[in-house]
Amino acid sequence: MFTYIVRRLLLLIPVLFFVSVLIFGMSHLSPTDPALVMVGGKQTSPEVLENIREKYHLNEPIYTQYYYWIKDAVTGDLGESFKQKQAVTSMISERLPMTIQLVLMSLVITVLISIPLGIIAAVKKNTWVDYISSLFALSGVSSPVFFTGVLLVLLFSYKLDILPAFGTGDTVMENFKYLLLPSLALGVNMIALSSRITRSGMIEVLNTNYIQTAVAKGIPKRVVVLKHGLKNALIPLLTVTGLQLGFLIVGTVLVEYTFGLGGIGSLIVNGVQTSDYPVVQGTTLFMVTVFLLINLLVDVLYAVIDPRIRY
Repeated sequence: MFTYIVRRLLLLIPVLFFVSVLIFGMSHLSPTDPALVMVGGKQTSPEVLENIREKYHLNEPIYTQYYYWIKDAVTGDLGESFKQKQAVTSMISERLPMTIQLVLMSLVITVLISIPLGIIAAVKKNTWVDYISSLFALSGVSSPVFFTGVLLVLLFSYKLDILPAFGTGDTVMENFKYLLLPSLALGVNMIALSSRITRSGMIEVLNTNYIQTAVAKGIPKRVVVLKHGLKNALIPLLTVTGLQLGFLIVGTVLVEYTFGLGGIGSLIVNGVQTSDYPVVQGTTLFMVTVFLLINLLVDVLYAVIDPRIRY
């Protein structure tokens, strides 16, 4: 297992290199002059602008600029914000707790809803319960995050007036109230997909010989479904959950901006709006790295859930 993890970590190096080149190149497609961004668009003498370009290597070829950026990024230095004159790493660390709370809360809501829903749909296959579950899954997968968020705000904030629509709270309990709608908006797609994966996996497992034998021996159906069936149906669900967790992190960009949360997602949006290249580059590279590490963690968890899997 240790050898496998080391090998996978080494394979991340060329992937991250390719992604970093892509991020850096796309960030520099904008016609905006970074030197003008740093002076706030004010009238400035050409000498001052040239000094700024020289200090930040902006007057050098793009491959040379990339070399300086990636050399610092390897050591954990993602550069300095053009607008706020603050290290990008410190800006990420300040906003990371909010994003982690949002993603974890969305993941918990997803697990608590999708797994029971999928199990019930499998046990009640081809009944009205299964049909309603299928309709919900189709609607959830088809709804974009921003559209779901707007609907939730209209229903729970403006119509029913039971949950806040925007901002954050000062305490943990207040934060829970503020994060409930964003977490639901972020998790609806994942709930829909995970419930269908759970249903399919459970139906397949419940039709196997050993499950039929357990039922014939008189073992209570609840024990058969939850203890024997669910465990063996978790691997495809774990695969989807791992991938979806990465997409949850990416989805925070829209959700945080829609609900006025000060997380990493809104940091990227602000960086794009102000042409703050270091913020966009550093934050995007950080999120991609997290996404790749999550995929590695999912692969390792396969062996934990199913002892038959060995690397």
